[in-house]
Amino acid sequence: MKNLKYIYISLGILALTACNDPEDVDLEPEVVAEALVELNAGSADFSTYVSLGNSLTAGFTDNALFIAGQENSMPNLLSTKFALVGGGAFSQPLMNDNIGGLLAGGTQIEGFNPRLVFGGAGPVDLEEVVGPVASTTDIVLNNPTGPFNNMGVPGAKSFHLIFPGYGDISKLVEERANPYYVRMTGATPNASVLELAMAQSPTFFSLWIGNNDVLGYALSGGDGTNLITDQPTFDFAINTLVTTLTSSGAKGVMANIPYVTSIPHFTTVPHDPIDPAENDFAAQVPTLNTVYGALNQVYNAMGETARVVVFSDSLNNAVVIKDESLTDISAQITGAFNANPAFPVFVTQLGLSEEAAPLVASLLGATYGQTRPATENDLLVLPSSNVIGTVNEASFAALSAANLPPEVAGQFSVEGITLPLADKWVLTPEEQDEIKIATDAFNATISSAASGASLAFVDANQLLQDLAQGGVTDGDFTLTANLVTGGGFSLDGVHLTARGYALIANEFMKAIDAAYQSNFEASGSLFNIGNYPTNYSPALQ
Repeated sequence: MKNLKYIYISLGILALTACNDPEDVDLEPEVVAEALVELNAGSADFSTYVSLGNSLTAGFTDNALFIAGQENSMPNLLSTKFALVGGGAFSQPLMNDNIGGLLAGGTQIEGFNPRLVFGGAGPVDLEEVVGPVASTTDIVLNNPTGPFNNMGVPGAKSFHLIFPGYGDISKLVEERANPYYVRMTGATPNASVLELAMAQSPTFFSLWIGNNDVLGYALSGGDGTNLITDQPTFDFAINTLVTTLTSSGAKGVMANIPYVTSIPHFTTVPHDPIDPAENDFAAQVPTLNTVYGALNQVYNAMGETARVVVFSDSLNNAVVIKDESLTDISAQITGAFNANPAFPVFVTQLGLSEEAAPLVASLLGATYGQTRPATENDLLVLPSSNVIGTVNEASFAALSAANLPPEVAGQFSVEGITLPLADKWVLTPEEQDEIKIATDAFNATISSAASGASLAFVDANQLLQDLAQGGVTDGDFTLTANLVTGGGFSLDGVHLTARGYALIANEFMKAIDAAYQSNFEASGSLFNIGNYPTNYSPALQ
């Protein structure tokens, strides 16, 4: 079973075509549209606009930051409309290319890679389509010169915006700085994002922050490596940001945090992706059910029927996952097998000697003490699609070191099938509840802060829920939350497409109209989202 893969997510592109056939020509008399009112800013002063936030503010898309994405960022789009009513120049810390990725002294920074592109069946790395590429944006050698009106920092949490030294390159090793922000601080590496924003004396600001305070936990499958921000810290950060930004009379607009269940990063991979027709999986079902049959006897005896695993040779199968909320019954599994006089005979069916029975009992207990089949209530993170059905090399090495033959070590190391998926690949219902509770509490803080300062407010949470629950229509286009085909979300399943950013920019303008009596919508000044792409060509470099 080594190096086999049992999951293939088939993704297509929807082609939009215009029909020029004679019968489609409208022969009705042209209707002259009623003249729209003249655009005005209302009580807002857009002369110095500064935007603060994270990757959604920076223009991050397709798992990278690059020039084209930045040019279609929500704040940069807004600045073009603000310029029509007195808005000034808008500067961004542009990357050096359309490849994406970051270097430090010529070396690629781990985790800061070139962008994703569509590979015909789904998202793939740019290099898989165009061959070797080299990022050229180097945080040591070629940082741009500020000040910057777009202060969106990919990866930033709420408190990072008020954190001194977040742009200090010397603190990267201890992970107390952000490479993207290093590019923005220039000669003031200790200055916070808020300080650099206030140094520009903004007359208007946008603030969309807080997503990463819960998203980091979600992206890591709730495995504890990236914790949800505690409520007092979040409240202090938001209130400090709003109080400071409005201290000189600036007006602004804020947006809240979407639920993770609204984004395709968590909704694309099904809980039952194992197709028995792929890679002769059906032929392996009897063997798998023999192994799990022994475990199922223990589960049933203990009344743990939700842990029972039975594979089908005709229907899609759920992956097997580790669920840390379950009681650990490793010792009971091992004890039950060691006490069963028939277990040594079972072990011989695996090609091992009867003397290996205690070792196998111990390994089975350690592996399956907190496992169960995934259900439709579990959310598998998008990268799990590249893991399910592959051999986990670390597991293979460990089992081989325990003197299991390579064939057996491989058979018991197949991700999601014989080796339960680790916590980082799955959000269980309990973890989802933690995220929702925190999101609701954070959104209450954001809403209260916006209301208290009489700021415009965008319910981004509801907008993205609408995308996920049937789609949002803007003009002639309807966007959904489907990966690749929906048009709203980019290939990483988290960030928006250029068209999605145009959609959210329209929502920001509508909120500004409501709060400050401007008339972007009534004057016909909203964006035609169809003018913005849903994907970028691999040739764009």
